[in-house]
Amino acid sequence: MKLSVIIPAHNEAESIGGTVAGVSGALRAANVPHEILVVNDHSCDRTAEVLTTLAGTVPELRWVENRGLGRGFGHAVRRGLESFAGDAACIVMADASDDPADIVQYYRKLQEGYECVFGSRFVRGSVVCGYPPHKLVLNRLANGFIKLLFGLPFSDVTNAFKCYRRNVIEGIQPLLACHFNLTVEMPLKAIVRGYSYAVIPINWRGRLRGVSKLRIQEMGSRYLFIVLYVWLEKLLARGDYRRADAAAGVR
Repeated sequence: MKLSVIIPAHNEAESIGGTVAGVSGALRAANVPHEILVVNDHSCDRTAEVLTTLAGTVPELRWVENRGLGRGFGHAVRRGLESFAGDAACIVMADASDDPADIVQYYRKLQEGYECVFGSRFVRGSVVCGYPPHKLVLNRLANGFIKLLFGLPFSDVTNAFKCYRRNVIEGIQPLLACHFNLTVEMPLKAIVRGYSYAVIPINWRGRLRGVSKLRIQEMGSRYLFIVLYVWLEKLLARGDYRRADAAAGVR
């Protein structure tokens, strides 16, 4: 099983080199067949130049421009989902906040037969460093609301760092979110449509270089729209979009 690591990058010249090196090193050490697919999302710094140089030294790396879609995290991830070559896709942030060792753990869970793997930063066994206090409060409130609304057994839906088999990516189409709210649309659709998933503790650290692209004040209504959109599918669609062979769901 080949794993595609999809990394959306907007003005990440300072971070992308370290991120690619960390991912490549961890997956090579674990003998995980993989590719690293970076989507350059309309960067106006040296991101493209850095990626061109990296491609000459990391054989598993290829990168594409986010063309044909609008600018934004969701558009960049969707561009990657159109282009990945593996049997599964793992979405990883460009700022090195995600632990490459956790990608290996995701892969092992897929090998056990799960169709999705979701990491949680707020359970026993996880380590979180440098999370801004105001964002932590908003994160816990948002995830608590989603957990209650959908009756979920975990509460880190908003985290982008998740892994999906190719059949799941195909089964949760069409994707609508253009921005960071895609991080909510994908797992909620996978759950509502009956794909099996595992939840494991993961590590996270705040970025050391560059500037965060998430603007909380701009995202509230977008997150709410996507959450309610998928909730209405769950409530009203009567399983029209649910996979035909959906079984027990969570394993």
